[in-house]
Amino acid sequence: MRPPLPGVADWLPVSPATADPLAWLRRSAIEREAAGLRRRLRPRPPGDAGLLDFASNDYLGLSSHPAVIDGAVRAARAWGAGATGSRLVTGTTELHAELEAELAAFTGAPAALVHSSGYLANLAAISALSGPDSLVVSDARNHASIIAACRLSRARVVVAPHRDIGAIELALASRTEPRAVLVSDAVFSVDGDLAPVAELHAVARRHGALLVLDEAHALGVVGPGGRGAAHAAGLATEPDVVRTVTLSKSLGSQGGAVLGAPEVIDHLVDTAGPFIFDTGLAPPSVGAALAAVRLLAAAPELAARARANTAAIAALATGLELATSQPGGAVCAVTLGEPTRALEGAAACAEHGVRVGCFRPPSVPPGHACLRLTGRADLSAADLDRLAVALRVVAGR
Repeated sequence: MRPPLPGVADWLPVSPATADPLAWLRRSAIEREAAGLRRRLRPRPPGDAGLLDFASNDYLGLSSHPAVIDGAVRAARAWGAGATGSRLVTGTTELHAELEAELAAFTGAPAALVHSSGYLANLAAISALSGPDSLVVSDARNHASIIAACRLSRARVVVAPHRDIGAIELALASRTEPRAVLVSDAVFSVDGDLAPVAELHAVARRHGALLVLDEAHALGVVGPGGRGAAHAAGLATEPDVVRTVTLSKSLGSQGGAVLGAPEVIDHLVDTAGPFIFDTGLAPPSVGAALAAVRLLAAAPELAARARANTAAIAALATGLELATSQPGGAVCAVTLGEPTRALEGAAACAEHGVRVGCFRPPSVPPGHACLRLTGRADLSAADLDRLAVALRVVAGR
């Protein structure tokens, strides 16, 4: 008899000739349904059916900005709908180079390298800058893309408790490997809290480690004009700081990039599989992101507005005695506990005209299912009042 699959108690012996290779998938789906962990795609119509958006990562509201849309259209007309090949073959247009130059200039980085997603930017940077002879120290609440990159790196990985500088110091001080990388989100993607960036850099430098900082949720929101957490900490040009960003959140487009010293960028071009073997970012996305960078540079108040709206959301939820994170950017989490409770809370918000994120395991630890709220820069006081009505229902008021 075959051993039972994890969580499946009704496995029966079958012969290879009669085995149903999908039976375990159906049983697993039933178990996830019972636990409130089924996910379903819900295509949204144009205009999102009148629901106010407190769920997306469009932190500055630029995805629908006329200049950003026009940037995509002009790029499509000039370069076509797709990149046509990998960056090293035909997938690098003059527009890619232009975006890399302006993105580096805006964030204060020495150089930039555009990827087709933020996920791949993390895979490329972390795997190429480490390896079997390296130690990688990673915060326990880092994004899934960082976790995947750590596995891809084949390095020895130490997962440090969240924002615990002492644990990081101990891990780096006791390493035997010749190289080390310390990696952390700048703004953590679910709770929205800010990493202790200056302290992370200090401990990394004491031990000769590279600091890789994922600024996906910081670019456009954190620091003066939204230039990011490393820039705000005065670390933008430090050679031992490597940043990854996404173009799909504050910049309202698609794609990602690695920011760092020229030596880092050259190394990725030569060795990073997730960059070398992937089709380049589509020109319309490049054009949209470039337009968004220019808009952000011209309107530095957008970042402060997003932070202020998120702080208002946190104050509102806290006033209703909901368990609320303290946001460092544009993300605020309201923890409700079990998955079914979070689903009920999201449904109640939708009934009151508000779309919120609903995060359940494995996106969050068991018992920490939450509503994830984002404070976009273009929210009005009336929008926040509408959210208040929905949250009162969630809080049972």
